[in-house]
Amino acid sequence: MVDAWLVDAMAAYNADSLADRDGYRGLVHVPGEALETILLMALESLPDEILVGLDGDNARPHVAEVDELFRGADHEDGLFAGEGQVLGDVTLVNRGDSWSVHHVPEEWTDGIFAESRGPRGGRFIHWLHTHPNAVAIPSEQDADAAQHTRGVDMILGIEFSPEGPLPWFEDTEGVRRRLQPDEIAPVQEQRDGRGWGSWRRKRARPVLGVAPTGHRIHGLELISFHRSGCGINVIFVDEQGFPYGWEDFS
Repeated sequence: MVDAWLVDAMAAYNADSLADRDGYRGLVHVPGEALETILLMALESLPDEILVGLDGDNARPHVAEVDELFRGADHEDGLFAGEGQVLGDVTLVNRGDSWSVHHVPEEWTDGIFAESRGPRGGRFIHWLHTHPNAVAIPSEQDADAAQHTRGVDMILGIEFSPEGPLPWFEDTEGVRRRLQPDEIAPVQEQRDGRGWGSWRRKRARPVLGVAPTGHRIHGLELISFHRSGCGINVIFVDEQGFPYGWEDFS
């Protein structure tokens, strides 16, 4: 069962997905359990980024009435592989820095996948990688790797503490999609440091929840995009395939 704080965050994200539906050309349904699994994998792999592969679940088609509600004016059927299927199991494929994370280890490739399939080798339809303590905005390396994706690419940005060697970075431009309810009380905290003047490093940040690793989660961001560069609208769904917050949308 997904933690309550993450359910609230996904419901808030889904509300934005509905409000902004006309700005997207496709839909992808992500199970809440998958997001929770990826978040834990990411925190257990720090300070590295992680790359996970996902395929559509043939046994879990999108709920038709959900797609009808979230489909925007610019929606385009048949845009990517795996369309219309809820994402299935999460597979951790690689970990590393922003460049090496996209280069799939040899055990995940075989002779079927030629170099033309790009550095990832192309075994999975969809890919997601993380930006620990950084915004979910694609870098040049991210955009290059996405050119060989048959489905969609996703980026999960995670703001957490204790930060370790990864202070929060947001000095970049792009569209950001946050998973954050409107009413989250900030918690006063003191950043690492001792002695006179350490009070200067105090700041208040919201705490969405606490992960099993003990990390405080201050913010989550997720974007999805097609290799053509267009945005794909993400909907977080429960075990029945309905969006978190559905009772408020319908």
